[in-house]
Amino acid sequence: MKDDAIERAAGLDCFGDPYDIEPLAGGITNVNLTVRDGDRKFVVRLGDDIEEHGVMRWNELAVSRAAAKAGFSPNVIHSEPGALVLEFLDAVTFHENDVCIAENLPRIIELVARVHRELGAELTTPVLAFWPFQVNRTYIARLQAEGSSHKSILPGMLKRSAMLETAVGQVDLVIGHNDLLAANILDDGKRLWLIDWEYAGFNSPLFDLAGLASNNGLSEPQEHAMLEQYFGTASEQQWKSYQAMKCASLMRETLWSMTSEIYSKLDFNYAAYTAENIDRFDAALSVFESS
Repeated sequence: MKDDAIERAAGLDCFGDPYDIEPLAGGITNVNLTVRDGDRKFVVRLGDDIEEHGVMRWNELAVSRAAAKAGFSPNVIHSEPGALVLEFLDAVTFHENDVCIAENLPRIIELVARVHRELGAELTTPVLAFWPFQVNRTYIARLQAEGSSHKSILPGMLKRSAMLETAVGQVDLVIGHNDLLAANILDDGKRLWLIDWEYAGFNSPLFDLAGLASNNGLSEPQEHAMLEQYFGTASEQQWKSYQAMKCASLMRETLWSMTSEIYSKLDFNYAAYTAENIDRFDAALSVFESS
């Protein structure tokens, strides 16, 4: 797979004389590489549509271009079916502990808030919606049909998803990133960037906030501070809606991993990732139900 990816990247017609083509660590959906061409460096993302995850590359491309225009993401250099070439950023990739650092978290929240306020204005084509409860229902139906090894817990998840959707209540809509893993946040020493827009689409802002917290282990005081910074104030009802969305975010990550256990060909331990996220979901649900 590595040799095939290098050959594909080297053959892209946007490059004149590509060299130093190296796999880029961190991706658990796509194959990513860095490529030098002349005195410039690029990132190549290789991946087709992923129907089982609702990933449509035309949508990723549209939002990536808008995010670059808005100044949130690197420039799109080239695109063709199965390949996206981006400007390389000389920046540090965050890890979970970086997100939680006191000086970093407010910067990240401000970036997310700006994305929600500004990105939509740069879009000039239709894009997808990403409603996590519909996403979760779709995953569950597919996993049941495929005879997933986790099928015994799926009916309970479906009932909990319906309960959580009711608890979230009415929402505002923004263009969300919808995959706020630490690895999608970069710091060039002057400012932060967001990368990887393959799940982007219309959603409640609560989902990005919940994903930021659940994916990076924010403490409850940090979560309260996050909501207060984002919204200005945080009511008791808003906190309850946020907690419900946090559970939905963790359920979605769990179901994503269960589905990847069946379909993905990448060298990644999805079974362990599923187990980790089941524990996270159960813990968050316990907190939600006891509050």
